[in-house]
Amino acid sequence: MDGEERKVSQLREGEDDVTVRVRVLSVGETKTVQTRKGPRTLSEAVVGDETGRVRLTLWGKHAGTLEEGEAVEIRGAWTTSYRGEVQLNVGYRGEIERIEDDSVPQPEEVPEERPKASERPRPRRGGYGGYSRRSYGGYRGRSSYR
Repeated sequence: MDGEERKVSQLREGEDDVTVRVRVLSVGETKTVQTRKGPRTLSEAVVGDETGRVRLTLWGKHAGTLEEGEAVEIRGAWTTSYRGEVQLNVGYRGEIERIEDDSVPQPEEVPEERPKASERPRPRRGGYGGYSRRSYGGYRGRSSYR
């Protein structure tokens, strides 16, 4: 996991292997939700840097592991969008490491700006059962075979 380090304001939906260094601004309770793959444990937090803030969903083993105010580096995250805003997610492939407190801004120095999602909807992550048409060798448009 060696994704290039990004700033919160640079995040766009549909990205994989994202690395950010952020301050934890708030944390929510751990909860269990039903998904297509069965029950999953998650928690939510808001994190930010000197360019803005973003909602973070922590899945599985990472749920409930963050504390408000701490400085962390998140590696191997992915982005989605919800209600017009980009969201950050970290699951079993991701890593969270505590870092030096002075390497990210203090909570009062984090601006309110949040990265916006694009106007056009993007396909859901992992469509076609985890295979994209490009990687699976699928066709584009109408087939000439009848």
